Amino acid sequence: MSQTPQQHDAIEVIRAKRDRQELSDSQIDWVVDAYTRGDVADEQMSALAMAILLNGMNRHEISRWTQAMIASGERMDFSSLSRPTSDKHSTGGVGDKITLPLAPLVAACGVAVPQLSGRGLGHTGGTLDKLEAIPGWRADLTNEQMMAILEDPGAVICAAGSGLAPADKKLYALRDVTGTIEAIPLIASSIMSKKIAEGTGSLVLDVKVGSGAFMKDVDQARELAETMVALGTDAGLKTVALLTNMQTPLGLTAGNALEVRESVEVLAGGGPEDVVELTLTLAREMLAAAGRTDVDPADALRDGRAMDVWRRMITAQGGDPDAALPVAAHQHVVRAQADGVLTSLDAYAVGVAAWRLGAGRARKEDPVQAGAGVELHAKPGAVVRGGDPLLTLHTDTPDRFARAEEALDGAWFIAPEGSRPDLLPLVIDRVDG
Repeated sequence: MSQTPQQHDAIEVIRAKRDRQELSDSQIDWVVDAYTRGDVADEQMSALAMAILLNGMNRHEISRWTQAMIASGERMDFSSLSRPTSDKHSTGGVGDKITLPLAPLVAACGVAVPQLSGRGLGHTGGTLDKLEAIPGWRADLTNEQMMAILEDPGAVICAAGSGLAPADKKLYALRDVTGTIEAIPLIASSIMSKKIAEGTGSLVLDVKVGSGAFMKDVDQARELAETMVALGTDAGLKTVALLTNMQTPLGLTAGNALEVRESVEVLAGGGPEDVVELTLTLAREMLAAAGRTDVDPADALRDGRAMDVWRRMITAQGGDPDAALPVAAHQHVVRAQADGVLTSLDAYAVGVAAWRLGAGRARKEDPVQAGAGVELHAKPGAVVRGGDPLLTLHTDTPDRFARAEEALDGAWFIAPEGSRPDLLPLVIDRVDG
């Protein structure tokens, strides 16, 4: 791509997409570059984003748009490492702590994991928020520090530097306030521009489906998965996507320190079945994409190698893996009101409750409570008795309990005994290039 894109006019580009025309390479290169530099106004890019939301983009347009966003900043290079690299990206959900056990597990099997993660916004938790519950742990690393940790112990989870796809950071903030977040071409290019610029050797995408996910139905999620896999393929990045169930929260916790504690249980050989299953499934995909089909990650989970990498990874980023995790000052138990079978537990409602308890934020600058969140005592399919604990709410500020309980109103259903929940499988589908 040219370093000095051909000159165009913002109104010309907006009209072209408004009128369902295919944007040319030079139009895309110019508008992304000009917006990043401030030569295209926010209101003009807002109009273009809305036109893209309404009229879409074809595969070539999305690929070129993604490359233009990558060209707005730096690219990382891990080719000097002594082992191959593979990364995972999740589109976000409730209780989705999979990155925490997954990164050290894959590293324990000989593949380096450069996991650039983010913080939570709204009902979905952020990986960095979870890890920042560990005393001393820091998310901000220099490129040199990141490379050193990737060499040994082999996994790093950190914040993306400001030089990586700066066009995306600016455009994402605009989409957030203009009702254009849902545009699949812009979602896909946002995710993939950062992942391609990151320089990983292969990528596995975990596209969540269900009430607690951004994509509510399978067809919509499949379209996003196929678009992102195509972008990776066009860029020469081996990319695979799994569609996974986010109708019910993952595991038994939603909150920062609560999810770290559960992740450590998984690394110690225990933990909830769904978290273990998805961690191993994604690990096998990442290892296969990196060419390591000769190892079984279940062995590294069983024999303690993954736990060893976790401890060294946390220590390398300033954290104390032996330190006590924060505990919320107040708890409130929500109990079942009838005997029967729990047939549903809505992920979105649990996520909103955790957010209201202090585990999440409404704006990027809001603080979070490390100990806040929701603990689940039963998942769909469980037999419960009236008075049994269903959920425990955790917060440092007890006046938040009432609002959290409002969010949970109607969030579960208890059917007569003998009933069977109608659940999607944990892994719904797989998309590859």
